[in-house]
Amino acid sequence: MSKRVPLEGSFATAEAARMADVDVIAAYPITPQSHIIERMSEFVHNGELKAAFVPVESEHSAMSACWGASGAGARTYTATASQGFFLMHEVLYFVAGMRLPVVMAVSNRAVGPPANIWGDYSDAMSASYTGWLQVFAANNQEIFDFTLSAFRIAEDPRVLLPFMIHMDGFTLSHVVEAVFLPEQEEVDAFLPPYKHPYAYNPDNPCCYGSVMSPATYGELKKAQDVHVRGTIPVIKEIWKEFGDRFGRYYKPIDSYKAEGAKTLLMVAGGLSETAKIAVDKRREQGESVGLLTLHLWRPFPFEDLYKAVEGAENLVVFDRAPTLGGPTGPIIGEMKAALFGVRNDLRVAGILGAFCGRNLEVTEFEEVIDRGNAICERGSQEMVETVGIRG
Repeated sequence: MSKRVPLEGSFATAEAARMADVDVIAAYPITPQSHIIERMSEFVHNGELKAAFVPVESEHSAMSACWGASGAGARTYTATASQGFFLMHEVLYFVAGMRLPVVMAVSNRAVGPPANIWGDYSDAMSASYTGWLQVFAANNQEIFDFTLSAFRIAEDPRVLLPFMIHMDGFTLSHVVEAVFLPEQEEVDAFLPPYKHPYAYNPDNPCCYGSVMSPATYGELKKAQDVHVRGTIPVIKEIWKEFGDRFGRYYKPIDSYKAEGAKTLLMVAGGLSETAKIAVDKRREQGESVGLLTLHLWRPFPFEDLYKAVEGAENLVVFDRAPTLGGPTGPIIGEMKAALFGVRNDLRVAGILGAFCGRNLEVTEFEEVIDRGNAICERGSQEMVETVGIRG
């Protein structure tokens, strides 16, 4: 029987990690992630969680410790944000390449300069090619659910890959919402004990991550790519089981009033909830508008995208990461590339905004819809505009 509890997003992911009975937490505090790790340290200190809490000297060390802990067979959890996320970036590739199911919460924050502490997806987009599985949460319930299911997905023998859960810095990480928490027995029935089939063992020494020549490097990377892409059926299967057990179902791309819509707005993360209200208003005015909420970012959900845009004429993609000197935003560009040759008739426009924690109101999301449609209608090569930025 679930209980309804008021929790900020940081505490929601920490509760999921506690109920998952993690063995090792290795992390370094950084705003707006610090609440997560403070909460985890309290769980360990108070005896609510029997785990090793490793207070490392940097984020690079945090991910290195997670590498070793997960490789040795421990259920491992960490969290980070922004500049700290960049500091551990080197090690992200090794954890993915070693097939280690580390679960990490990322409290998304803009990167400097200028110095800041507020949220956008600049950090998230930098990890797109590391080999980690990645989801964007739209609210605190999703933060809890995605964290809990991430352990099950990552540790599945068919997957064995690290998983990161993105949450909007401050607007989700520090905001309190009602979250339904399952009983511990229900979690235990859903999430079996972790057992890595190739755990490091001094009694059975093996070579991991050895030097590889140009003659075989490309083949390994191809195999890694095929495997990451091939995890989508497992992710869907486990999300379906999660829904059957807990009553909340998730898809790589969720649709809201999208059936038969001429224009589809695509948003990732917390602002998708504001976008829903804008879609409601436009629907009341008789406009054919729907919303697509992008949850699964890696692996990229190609088939789900094709199904989601069936029948639509315009796709307006909203992006929260500035790309300096590039032709598009990161999500915009990937949507264009994924649809090329499949839906060449679908007109795609990109709108950039909400950088560094700048909020967008409902009226501004209506502007996103209008400006996106205008770009699509005129067929402009200038497919990207910004919203909510003065000057």
